[in-house]
Amino acid sequence: MRTMRAAGAAENGRSTGRSTGRRAARARVRIRALAALVACAALLTGCPGAGDGDGDGDGGREGRSPFTGESVADASAPVLAVKIDNVAAARPQTGLERADIVYVEQVESGLTRLLAVYSSDLPPTVGPVRSARESDIELLRQFGEPALAYSGAQSKLVPVLEASPLHLVPPGEAPGAYSRSADRSAPHNMYLDPQAALREAPDGVSGASDIGFRFGAAPQGGRADTEEAVRFPAVRYDFVWSAEYDRWLVSIDGQEATTADNDRLGAPTVVLQRVEIRDSRFRDRGGSVSPYSETVGSGEATVLRGGRAYEARWSRPSAESGTEFTTPEGDPMTFAEGQVWVVLAPR
Repeated sequence: MRTMRAAGAAENGRSTGRSTGRRAARARVRIRALAALVACAALLTGCPGAGDGDGDGDGGREGRSPFTGESVADASAPVLAVKIDNVAAARPQTGLERADIVYVEQVESGLTRLLAVYSSDLPPTVGPVRSARESDIELLRQFGEPALAYSGAQSKLVPVLEASPLHLVPPGEAPGAYSRSADRSAPHNMYLDPQAALREAPDGVSGASDIGFRFGAAPQGGRADTEEAVRFPAVRYDFVWSAEYDRWLVSIDGQEATTADNDRLGAPTVVLQRVEIRDSRFRDRGGSVSPYSETVGSGEATVLRGGRAYEARWSRPSAESGTEFTTPEGDPMTFAEGQVWVVLAPR
């Protein structure tokens, strides 16, 4: 079971007008989707994604999130990615347990940051929010043109971000969506209101769609495994299977990772996606080179689900295409329904 979920400044006239237009556009999209569903039901057959609800391996099942496989109110709700701090001073994070997907990325000095993807469930607050990286652009292109919330970026990276198809919502573009917490010191105290961020986002934010994930019964094979570790140069992640919670519980540097409410962080599926991590064109303020995680291409992966580890392959031909995970025999690698953690681990 996923953790139980708890349910800025006023917008000016210009942003209110933009928000009204966005709401109207989304309403038109949902009306068209409803009409298609009605027509499909009338035919009683041939509907895309029709199945028995227990996981049929189709990434586009009606009424189910393409990111988690779970039944959701709006399976094509707008996609918001948030760059989240992950050093010791930033823990525990807020709202991370309600993300559909959590990516772990290497950054400067061998540390990591998290990129949390939201669509089916928006928490009231997410954070602490930190700066974007060049590899975020390539990673997020498989989601179409999602919104990206972040706090700052290396000055030379800013025009690259602005030239990308992503819809950027940093504090300067959405001041009403951000706030500072008095409980922590900067820079680990910037928090985001996701709904306000989406209201401030430019028109055209992509809705959730198939990115290559498949959900269903576990494949044959695999090996019994209740603990798996991933090491970055300066951070260690441990994933321990819990039959009680029916998920892989996360620890970072030997410390249990928890929510702001002191519940354990964990996910039914953890993907250890081994990628090439090279130097990017950019450096941080201290002169350290920013790593770039290559997510286009192919390679090996290990998928953790149900207390077993499955060797797999990943393939993503282009930035615009999704990431396909397959078994060694070439069959689709199916995930358990629920939140997915994808660790972009060094090869």
